[in-house]
Amino acid sequence: MRWWLLAVAALIALMVLVGGATRLTESGLSIVEWKPVTGTLPPLNEAQWAQAFEGYKAIPQYRELNAGMSLAEFKTIFWWEWSHRLLGRFIGVAYLLPFLWFLWRGAFNADLKRRLWLIFGLGAVQGAVGWWMVASGLSQRVEVSQYRLATHLVLALVIFAAIVWTLRRMSTRPHIVAPSRLKITSVALLVLTFLQIYFGALVAGLRAGRLYNTWPDIDGAFIPSAARLFFEEPWWRNLFDNALTVQFEHRMTAYALLALALWHAIDAVRSRAAAVVTGAWLLMAAVTLQAGLGILTLLNQVPIDLALAHQAVAIVVLTLAVLQVERLSVRQIQSMPKDAAIPAGSPV
Repeated sequence: MRWWLLAVAALIALMVLVGGATRLTESGLSIVEWKPVTGTLPPLNEAQWAQAFEGYKAIPQYRELNAGMSLAEFKTIFWWEWSHRLLGRFIGVAYLLPFLWFLWRGAFNADLKRRLWLIFGLGAVQGAVGWWMVASGLSQRVEVSQYRLATHLVLALVIFAAIVWTLRRMSTRPHIVAPSRLKITSVALLVLTFLQIYFGALVAGLRAGRLYNTWPDIDGAFIPSAARLFFEEPWWRNLFDNALTVQFEHRMTAYALLALALWHAIDAVRSRAAAVVTGAWLLMAAVTLQAGLGILTLLNQVPIDLALAHQAVAIVVLTLAVLQVERLSVRQIQSMPKDAAIPAGSPV
């Protein structure tokens, strides 16, 4: 059972990286229809390829950015998006079929069953959100909405985090005694991590990483002028639509995350909470690496290799943050039904 959930979590992490590559290669709008079943097959002959290409030619992205693209060039971006969608379908099957089998064998207690049904429901919603995102770029825009892109990414990582949490809750370990402030800062780190991922998705959606490629200054100063940060009306739209403001808030959240991770690690040592010290320092190291990769990605104008490494380490940071919160939370040990035929396996 643990191996099943671990495999699904790994597939979701891979899905996020393939989605990042799809975004970076501007491939996400190459398939203009949502066919959950028949779309599993790619074009199989020249006539089908021509039909798919004609569909892409009808949207604004082709007319305004890729006019004159050859069929061979179209096939390159098509394969990225098709692979992304196929992987999503595969994850659905890889989750559902073993889940139904374990249900049939009576391997879940009531709490675990509810949690796994919730994860499945979120996965179904994620498929619809993916098409909702793509649809935003098919009629009036040359790219998908950054709001919908951020929603799609964050929901994927919520599902990932829920699986990681569930995996840990299936292990039987003693409750850890630690000061309340450590628990509070671990939760704050997890919240900041999700917020930082959300801002990072907005940066990607607005291509803001290609616009201000200096560090530590941005737009000529460490803190840009208010007139540049808040020129749109109403003011709150700048937080989501102004490329300068979005990149600035992404940077500031990174600094806050780094400072809080350092404080949490030092506090764990000072509190003599030995059981959580290693997790705190691992999280601190991952956040530091993530910040360094972010700076390199920015200074080099978002090359695909650095950008994907930056995204991969973000998943590592999220994983460590989830584990730290779970480690410090009140433990409710989940036991398997005595008559279940499924071996529990060794703790994860």
